[in-house]
Amino acid sequence: MKSSDLYKVRNIGIMAHIDAGKTTTTERILFYTGKNYKMGEVHDGTATMDWMIQEQERGITITAAATTCLWGQSVINIIDTPGHVDFTIEVERSLRVLDGAVGVFCAVAGVEPQSETVWGQADKYHVPRIAFVNKMDRTGADFLNVLTEIRERLGKKAAAIQMPIGSEETFKGIIDLITLKAMIWSGNTQGDKFELVDLEGAELDEAKLYRDELLENLADFDDTLAEEYLAGNEISAAVIEAAIRKATIQHGFIPVLCGSAFKNKGVQPLLDAVVKYLPSPLDRGEVKGHDAKNFENIISRQPDDQDLFSAIAFKIASDPFVGRITYIRIYSGTLKNGEQIYNPLEKKKERITKILQMHANKRSELEEASAGDIVAVSGLKNTTTGQTLCGEHKPIIYDLMEFPETVISIAIEPKTTADEEKLNSTLEYLKIEDPSFTFRMNKETGQLLIYGMGELHLDIIADRLEREFKVGVNKGSPQVSYRESISGNGSGENTFQREVAGKNQFGHCSVSVEPIHHGSEIKVEFGKKSRAIPEDIYEAIQRGIMEAAPGGAMAGYPLIGIKVTVHEPQYNDAESNEVTYSIAASMAFKEACQKAGLLLMEPEMSLEVITPSEYAGDVIADINAKRGKILGIEPKNNKDLLKAEVPLSGMFGYSTQLRSRTQGRASFTLTFKRYEALTNNQAKEILLKRGIYI
Repeated sequence: MKSSDLYKVRNIGIMAHIDAGKTTTTERILFYTGKNYKMGEVHDGTATMDWMIQEQERGITITAAATTCLWGQSVINIIDTPGHVDFTIEVERSLRVLDGAVGVFCAVAGVEPQSETVWGQADKYHVPRIAFVNKMDRTGADFLNVLTEIRERLGKKAAAIQMPIGSEETFKGIIDLITLKAMIWSGNTQGDKFELVDLEGAELDEAKLYRDELLENLADFDDTLAEEYLAGNEISAAVIEAAIRKATIQHGFIPVLCGSAFKNKGVQPLLDAVVKYLPSPLDRGEVKGHDAKNFENIISRQPDDQDLFSAIAFKIASDPFVGRITYIRIYSGTLKNGEQIYNPLEKKKERITKILQMHANKRSELEEASAGDIVAVSGLKNTTTGQTLCGEHKPIIYDLMEFPETVISIAIEPKTTADEEKLNSTLEYLKIEDPSFTFRMNKETGQLLIYGMGELHLDIIADRLEREFKVGVNKGSPQVSYRESISGNGSGENTFQREVAGKNQFGHCSVSVEPIHHGSEIKVEFGKKSRAIPEDIYEAIQRGIMEAAPGGAMAGYPLIGIKVTVHEPQYNDAESNEVTYSIAASMAFKEACQKAGLLLMEPEMSLEVITPSEYAGDVIADINAKRGKILGIEPKNNKDLLKAEVPLSGMFGYSTQLRSRTQGRASFTLTFKRYEALTNNQAKEILLKRGIYI
């Protein structure tokens, strides 16, 4: 798109807790913008954006789906993200490249645990957003309660720009607090018929009170509006809308709207708000990155099709007709079909074979794409999620994404010899597609383990292996993904010396280790580097340490939370090579960890349970029995919200257990918090069950 038209572009995500109505809202958006001629429904498995068979069967969103539609003169690129915590990586990588977002909240449940998680992700990437309180037709809907929770639980300055007319079965329309007009929908239509009505009497007086509250909030962001408001002057709709836009783009203010997507009420005003208040690429301005030739030097690109090309690859997927496709967000310049581009992190050139505009799992080919566009491309072989693509001239590297820790694993095995031949390559592809998934062979047991974010995540992976990739597998029971760390300081030294084909091979490494408290990385530092030792040798030492860490030093679990200091190695120019130093470094590292004292670490999870008050005692007792700690209890919509921390090991099958204890009336969310050290007795008990003796 030409730079002069970029102000018309909105790159937005739809985000929320599971079952708040994100996908239904997106379906209505596609219908009203003319992208779809009929409305799909999640419960029928006909929603456009839930195109995977696993999504249709379960009625949930698993993978982020992208589409493009028009509203008036504006182009809206939409990514519909999952709400289930197991697929939070999909939200993370989408928000990394978006300019704005719509947070959808259930009018009954309010701010739910995963709402807080996705809100935190949006904060991390400074994404401006608006809030849509959905399901106003549901029994128990309370708009003002949700507004209060957005302010208190999310810590945001928020104000209503709409008020509902009625609620539950009497919900029939909304009041626009900016124009002081009511929008009332007609009967059981598809939402395309409504009338605008002037307010009067008590309804007008109440609307003015909420309008004043809106103006008071906006006064903190707009001095001109503040002066007019304090002077008691009438403020026009145009001035208010400009102030809302300014405050929202500064991501300090959240305009709150309401409606019922399922009942086709409130979606058109939501689209108007997206265009009016969320930023265009021009509003977001220049994008800063690192100079690939001098990483410490910060450079920038402008949202301009005439600037040098730059983009971020944020998602990799498999298309049955095109093969591997890579979703990219273009920040600057223009990309043409067949063009050669550069990946500065891999230091490799890539050639674009096709540029595709995606509509969920459907596609149309484009000849070119430019700044502000979100498209998919085929032909990239070396690029992975989060990497920068640019021209080879003056290359730039944008900040990488952070991916969550895997906390659960299951053992799998191929059903047949033919399946065995395909399994590893398929798992490698899935690992590229989904950075929150990994796999490895357990050398102690000979089992192939796959690791993910939760039971549902791994269940979907196994299902895709069978259905999508035609690889038959047998599955084991879910297992906790433990880690190893150290309790104190230690040092290790190793000299690798061997004669190979009549030639001496020599390598030496000396290291010291210390714990990084509350950290999960392995950090390698060099105490002093000698100019007499080639840089390749130092790189080999670091590589040896990093390659040894995933194998552990006690029970085969990956090592985490360790700072490694490498001391000056001995060097023999005639007998030294990279392999010998890599081996010496890995052995010295393991020796140092053993001397420092090894710990077994288990995943500690944040648990939030919403339960009727009469069952709270039983739920608390059950959490305590699982070695959990209750952090707090809050009343929420005639129920209790229990917040706790609990080891993952006691949480398998918790959904069934909770249903039986509360007659199916409670719900919960479980998210990874950190790794915690087990006592010696606890560690021995766990390892003995696995046949490991320490």
